[in-house]
Amino acid sequence: MLIGRRRRAASLALTAALTALALTACGTGTDAAGPGAVGEADIEAALDKPTELTVWTWSASVPDVAKAFEKKYPKVKVRVENVGTSVEQYTKLQNAIKAGKGGPDLATVEYSAIPQFALSGALVDLTRFGFDDLKDTFTPATWESVNVGGKLYELPLNAGPMALFYNKKTFDQHGIAVPATWDEYLKAGQALQAADPDTYIAADNGNVGLTQSLIWAVGGRPFTADGDKVTVNLQDDGSKKFADYYQQLIDDKLLSPVAGWSTEWYEGLAKGNIATLLSGAWMAGTLESGVPGGAGDWRVAPLPSFDGKPASSMNGGGSLALLEESKNQLVAAAFQRFLSTGEGADITQKAGSFPARTSVLGSQEFIGQKSAYFGGQQINQVFADSLDAVGKGWQYLPYDVYAGSIFNDKVGKAFTGGTTLGEGLKDWQDALVTYGKSQGFTVGQS
Repeated sequence: MLIGRRRRAASLALTAALTALALTACGTGTDAAGPGAVGEADIEAALDKPTELTVWTWSASVPDVAKAFEKKYPKVKVRVENVGTSVEQYTKLQNAIKAGKGGPDLATVEYSAIPQFALSGALVDLTRFGFDDLKDTFTPATWESVNVGGKLYELPLNAGPMALFYNKKTFDQHGIAVPATWDEYLKAGQALQAADPDTYIAADNGNVGLTQSLIWAVGGRPFTADGDKVTVNLQDDGSKKFADYYQQLIDDKLLSPVAGWSTEWYEGLAKGNIATLLSGAWMAGTLESGVPGGAGDWRVAPLPSFDGKPASSMNGGGSLALLEESKNQLVAAAFQRFLSTGEGADITQKAGSFPARTSVLGSQEFIGQKSAYFGGQQINQVFADSLDAVGKGWQYLPYDVYAGSIFNDKVGKAFTGGTTLGEGLKDWQDALVTYGKSQGFTVGQS
């Protein structure tokens, strides 16, 4: 998720606090796993006692999950609080962790931010509750996202497999075929510009989440992290392949310069002047709610690849993490499981969250659903296939929030002609190496 400039100071302060605390935890040798494993009988007994849980989240569906949980376990009360979105919540969460009080039992932590909180010892390893036995409940891509350093920090809730959202009306109007390869995508962009200078293949003025997802999809693995040992290599083959290709879109002026989520962006999507979106599955809900006038015009296709074979990555996603400081860990763990595997998961799915559960993705009822907005297309099948094609081995930095906060200062310049993407990625790499070392990490570049 791109961190806006108005959030930059908060994100920098957050990352500094997180990394300082993380490396202190690494140095002391503290056992972050805490007490030994507990059994199902212990969880059931805890659920039969008066308990109040506090959950911090910006998810609109979790309050409904809380009501369902309270109905099933009437002695438990769940207080859901929205204390801010993404970095705003993370800042407050880190302050509470540092103070050792005032924090929630559970909090939304996006997959990309898990390493940052996990390294500090702030999160509970869910193998304590035997939840590692739930591995086959979830898709490999989402399960890999919540396992860091051999420990399980969340149960997957949703998935953000990448796909190509395209305006069929615009493509048909100009007689352009839906691109299956990146070369075809470039040619489609050129054809659109030749037909109508006001129509662009996409809009992008610098987006860290999209850049990381595309590097991931084409085979790049620029980051590795093992405790306080980190590698940053944004000059690996995949990163270079992305930069060389995407630079052509910039050089040919095929990308609309309007900012994502702006009024102009929504207008461009509604008119079809922004012809595609490269995004996670969650974009389907965004189009339905934010671009109602585009109903019937939009479709979903697999993410293009260089050779036409399935290749994908994740973009977005997260679940609830359990804080070590929680005094109600057994009940909180039960809520996590309810949210991700039980009735709670059904509630979030109905609210538009793309599921991570293999049972749902293997259901013809789900896969075969037809979307009226997308012209009756079975879009869930496209997303499910994309999830199957997600490349393995991607890692985020344990200071990913900081990485996002400086992205536009380094790589973003390429979108305005101030540098090239290759040079921007190298500048970003140098800054991330320098920052990591300043925070006490051992940082390599290969």
